[in-house]
Amino acid sequence: MLTSYMNFQIRVPLDATATQRARLGALRVVFAQVCNQLAPHVQQSRVWNRVALHHLHYRALRAQFPTLGSQMVCNAIYAVSKMARLIYQHPESPFNPAYKPGAALALLRFADNCPVYFDRHTLSIKPGQLSLFTMDGRMHFDLTLSQDKLAIFEQAKLREIVLNERADQVFELSFYLDSVDHTVLPDRDAPAVPRLEGAAPDGLIPEYVSVEVAP
Repeated sequence: MLTSYMNFQIRVPLDATATQRARLGALRVVFAQVCNQLAPHVQQSRVWNRVALHHLHYRALRAQFPTLGSQMVCNAIYAVSKMARLIYQHPESPFNPAYKPGAALALLRFADNCPVYFDRHTLSIKPGQLSLFTMDGRMHFDLTLSQDKLAIFEQAKLREIVLNERADQVFELSFYLDSVDHTVLPDRDAPAVPRLEGAAPDGLIPEYVSVEVAP
């Protein structure tokens, strides 16, 4: 029997109050600040491996941004590492250093509306409820999932959790999951997600990241 690999994205909008939206917005701003503190080190050292970045910069970042918490600092390091891999390694990226040997790396800058990455330490799901980290303590939301989505959560491997703000100013969590079970089928709200190597060139660099090329 052939093994079938499938990727899923499940979106969960958060019914947040004005106060909760402000707390999520503040978290996102500080998350971006950590990313922008780390990005110049990546440019200068040409090191963007997540583990290496953690060993080199975690303690300094943790001391500089104490309100963000230890695991969120780790998640910001992951965000920078992931974006650096995309910008510097993707064969379609115009900033791939392989195309300009010896040239300085471009500098990545993260906007204040950049996504925030969560994980099992900073976000938890219980029956009917979702809890996530903020700088002012845990925030709780009611959570209602369809049976199809619950089946995906039970049978697929959670890869990433990303918080974004939609155009209608609703904060939304995206859960990215991988499955090797061909019996797990997505519903209309859980479309398959392409992997990095399948990204289209015209949509390669997300809007929340700007790339500055050294003169």
